[in-house]
Amino acid sequence: MTDARIPDTGEVEVVERDEAAEIIEHVAHDSADPEITTLPLLIVLDIDGTILLEDESLSPGIVGAVADARAAGNEVMLATGRSWEGTRGILRVLELDPEYVVCSNGAVILQRRDAGQVHYERVHTETFDAAEVLTLLRQHLPDAKYLVELPGGERYYTDYLEDWNLLAAHRVPFEQLGKHPVSRVVVVSPEHAEGDFLRLVDEIGLTQVSYAIGWTAWLDIAPQGVDKGTALELVRRWLGIPPDRVLVMGDGRNDVGMFRWALEKGGRAIAMAQGPQEVLDAAGEITLSVQEGGVSDILRRL
Repeated sequence: MTDARIPDTGEVEVVERDEAAEIIEHVAHDSADPEITTLPLLIVLDIDGTILLEDESLSPGIVGAVADARAAGNEVMLATGRSWEGTRGILRVLELDPEYVVCSNGAVILQRRDAGQVHYERVHTETFDAAEVLTLLRQHLPDAKYLVELPGGERYYTDYLEDWNLLAAHRVPFEQLGKHPVSRVVVVSPEHAEGDFLRLVDEIGLTQVSYAIGWTAWLDIAPQGVDKGTALELVRRWLGIPPDRVLVMGDGRNDVGMFRWALEKGGRAIAMAQGPQEVLDAAGEITLSVQEGGVSDILRRL
């Protein structure tokens, strides 16, 4: 036989008994061939603006879509700018217990210890000396609110902010923020617009750190060279997933690093439709907005 195949969907082809047996044998051989077996994907989801709306409600269909993706054998995980304290509850809501979670924009990687209790431990932490950066920022933003995260997860902040999850955080004088190495610095100045932050970053010249500017008035600063992509490369290696079997989705400037990482590996990088233009430009694909269930749409198409 020169063309053993199964007819295309909707096509009916009548063949002789011997030829039919040969087709079945050929398909069975292909199914058993490890070289053409579909390998699982490492699916990485941002949280805010990707699986959560601005009011913290879930994007339509996300829980079921995540469950289906996992049932198909894929590894679904989160990579977020949030601290672990602000991420743990999202895992519960999604009924998700991945082997690893990336927090603090890549500065922190946690590994699962007890899925039932959503118990994770830090297995990788990046830090930097933030004293100089904090001093420069305060000169330009004297009325802003500041928060730092220490390597062990402790957080110090200067002023209460309603949008922050400050569970187990400590309010301290500004001068105490830079006394120890930190995993990240968060600056919030509600009276400043996004463009103000962009100009400020350029004026100060934050060249020794990585930074991300949020769609609200905040600036998130990480150690130099650290972003979600650098953390995810470690996770990918630990899990033994091939470089081209990665799929990432996000909506913000802090997702550009993981977009670049995924595309360089031969994987997929997908931006939510409502993201800033520079984020859309950095992605390989664009899905529906978070309000329209963009992540669910992609996951159900896998």
